[in-house]
Amino acid sequence: MITRYSRPEMVAIWSPETKFRIWFEIEAHACDALAELGVIPKDAAKTIWEKGGAAQFDVERIDAIEREVKHDVIAFLTHLAEFVGPDSRFIHQGMTSSDVLDTCLNVQLVRATDLLLKDMDALLAALKRRAFEYKMTPTIGRSHGIHAEPITFGLKLALAYAEFDRCRARLVAAREEIATCAISGAVGSFANIDPRVEEHVAKAMGLKPEPVSTQVIPRDRHAMYFATLGVVASSIERLAVEIRHMQRTEVLEAEEFFSEGQKGSSAMPHKRNPVLTENLTGLARMVRAYALPAMENVALWHERDISHSSVERMIAPDATVTLDFALARLTNVVDKLLVYPENMQKNLDRLGGLVHSQRVLLALTQKGVSREDAYRLVQRNAMPVWRGEGDFLTLLKADPEVSKALTDAEIEEKFDLGYHLKHVDTIFARVFS
Repeated sequence: MITRYSRPEMVAIWSPETKFRIWFEIEAHACDALAELGVIPKDAAKTIWEKGGAAQFDVERIDAIEREVKHDVIAFLTHLAEFVGPDSRFIHQGMTSSDVLDTCLNVQLVRATDLLLKDMDALLAALKRRAFEYKMTPTIGRSHGIHAEPITFGLKLALAYAEFDRCRARLVAAREEIATCAISGAVGSFANIDPRVEEHVAKAMGLKPEPVSTQVIPRDRHAMYFATLGVVASSIERLAVEIRHMQRTEVLEAEEFFSEGQKGSSAMPHKRNPVLTENLTGLARMVRAYALPAMENVALWHERDISHSSVERMIAPDATVTLDFALARLTNVVDKLLVYPENMQKNLDRLGGLVHSQRVLLALTQKGVSREDAYRLVQRNAMPVWRGEGDFLTLLKADPEVSKALTDAEIEEKFDLGYHLKHVDTIFARVFS
């Protein structure tokens, strides 16, 4: 995690203090279930909660013990015993370290996802507000980066809203996928612990029991989770790249908010660069990069090895912290985005009416001209306009072959901008219903 790209609430989920508190809760809930089953004394379970629950776990002390024993869970249990006293012998009965580690990781990922869903809701709200603000603002649609046909800026934002709405649904599914608990012992067979303990701990921690585990929870779940974060990051980048293109000097249809006193370049005082969206492109690359090692973690040896462990210690906090920051940054960009409808209109008019070529093509075919001939006639008049030699409407009217099929009034009618916007309401109803 890099402080520059971190937000406190998400960072707190991955702090050592939070981790050790979750470890304690898993162990204590397991003790409650064991006590109910008569495996350990109920008074011992009560003492563990009272003394462990009031404890302020010393991270440095745990680290010092781990340097000696070379095992993180044993180091924690040793430190916990310093608070609990003799009844600590009943802690971790029939459990293995991964029961604690994996269940804790999934608790953290669930909590992280809840924050990401809040981020997503804020982004969706900003996109919806701006989409309706510019619902009928005409702009040019582009394919291959080249002017195509008119759309509205609101449609661009509605497209982004629909995309992130799908991303939200994927996050909900990823949360469901990862929200499992395993308290099943050394190889997942429950040899030394009753499955009812797992059921109790799962319910207490807001999870569901893993149907079948080995020493670990199967890593296909985690692969799906981090792949989902990668898809969300890709959607962030898609919108960021769109904004970056719109901010180019030759386009300038929209740009990031430029605050009072902000500087764009150390060398050129005139610069207003799309630094936030460029940053989002970079952050998206990092989040996507975490998906591949998560997929490689799926293939563990037999019932478990620890090749996945070092990977997850890095990617779990880094991916969630980075995506949390990126979603918040994108929300801010959308919320404050400077939009220039007059430049959108100027760009619409830049090609002298060529954006209406398809309507003329179709009109000619409806008058009995073959598609091949209609295409030839329209393109013949379009190419000079590309070279700056006149405007499309004038050239079409002057073409005798076109005039033979269409009157001047019929040609002019094909240049109506409003024609392209007639189904905007229908699209908005589909997206925002």
